[in-house]
Amino acid sequence: MFEDIPVGVGIIYEGERIRGRQMQVELGGPRERYKFELVQARKLDEIEDGKIEIIGPDLPELKPGTNHPFGILIEVAGKEIEKDLEGVIERRIHEYTNFIEGFMHLNQRYDIQLRLSKKSYEKGFNSLRLLGEVLKRLFKSEMPFIEKIQITFMTDPDKVKEWYEKAMEIYEARDARARGMSDDDVDVFYGCSLCQSFAPTHLCVITPQRYANCGAISWFDGRATAKVDPKGPVFEIPKGECIDPVKGEYEGVNKVIRDKSLGEIERVQLYTAFGYPHTSCGCFEGCAFYIPELDGFGVVHRNFKGETVNGLTFVTISDLTAGGRQVDGFHGLSIEYMRSPKFLQADGGWNRVVWMPQEVKERVKEFMPPEIVDKIATENDVSNLDELREFLKEKGHPIVERWAEAPAEEAAEAPAEVTAPTLELPAGAIPIQGIPAGMGFRIILKNAKITAEKLIIKADRGK
Repeated sequence: MFEDIPVGVGIIYEGERIRGRQMQVELGGPRERYKFELVQARKLDEIEDGKIEIIGPDLPELKPGTNHPFGILIEVAGKEIEKDLEGVIERRIHEYTNFIEGFMHLNQRYDIQLRLSKKSYEKGFNSLRLLGEVLKRLFKSEMPFIEKIQITFMTDPDKVKEWYEKAMEIYEARDARARGMSDDDVDVFYGCSLCQSFAPTHLCVITPQRYANCGAISWFDGRATAKVDPKGPVFEIPKGECIDPVKGEYEGVNKVIRDKSLGEIERVQLYTAFGYPHTSCGCFEGCAFYIPELDGFGVVHRNFKGETVNGLTFVTISDLTAGGRQVDGFHGLSIEYMRSPKFLQADGGWNRVVWMPQEVKERVKEFMPPEIVDKIATENDVSNLDELREFLKEKGHPIVERWAEAPAEEAAEAPAEVTAPTLELPAGAIPIQGIPAGMGFRIILKNAKITAEKLIIKADRGK
């Protein structure tokens, strides 16, 4: 099937990472504002089957080691194809591109990052037409309901920007369809295992009120895909008995999670960041992260370039969240989930959120309770936790009432024996003034509850 492709193509290469020093070129990525991948359903007579077009310079014309604006437009047609399939076909771009030796694809929609390795380029994978050939053949063999496919790659900055703006409107129209539906209105949810090559114990549970973490697959998308591709990576999950309606725990979901994670994950609660939180791969649009000093949550998205209010970057928070683990206080999420009435429902919802980037706030504020919008700080309001604490007091954020309700004696107590998870953070995860990054220290807390106004670490100089 791929004898004429100069590099290997197969599932064996899925999950391969291409580091900066190894790459020939980067397409999209965090340095580029304009990038997208979009699938559009067409009528059979509207597209030319097998056509591959490149608008802008091809790979040999891109300077080695640089990054560029990038867009992928895939148009598909077939008797069984409907609009609800667009999002799931789109998500397969991630999977199929990663089948290529020396080609890495991360994320989705408007967040895509693709890297081609120098080694594969030197082997002869030196044109986007080759990428198009691989995608075309995989889509038609793996998804036989696609009768015609036409692929357009864009590297011309003006054309990428033009189509990026169109794509954003299309994404929004898709997302709006599921709003207004409730989890109680349906008997089945959907599971997506597309990211298990990167996180083997992770499974996205998709409900009417909880989008896939990547932000690309809604409940409607899941229903359409499971119908036409019943043996594929998106499938039905019977809800079963509701164990906890607030935390969002269901007997049927737990059974599927146990099976798909080979027993590693036993329970999942969809609407909380504590206890048994929903797992994450690494393709989530954003993260909610607990700020223990304020008993509240921050939210950060992938495109946020600076440090969050507690001094951590998105990359650090992402590393603590991803990998298919359940980590108390860290919760991978989609932007659309933040528009859901069930967003962190068991943890206090928006009344527990204290900080978020201005960009995200603008995107979701019409779905937030109007009385809380101005009480949540952004990077434009505060730069550290002390400033945030004062901001929350000044604005009368509901979190301040939680502080007042906590018994004073509770803070002073430190029980000798407390059943609690081990917290082990990698070096550099906690920025500490005076200790250089990468020094190699590690802090491990076991069975401990500690309340302290200040932590001071001094070097032992052998007094």
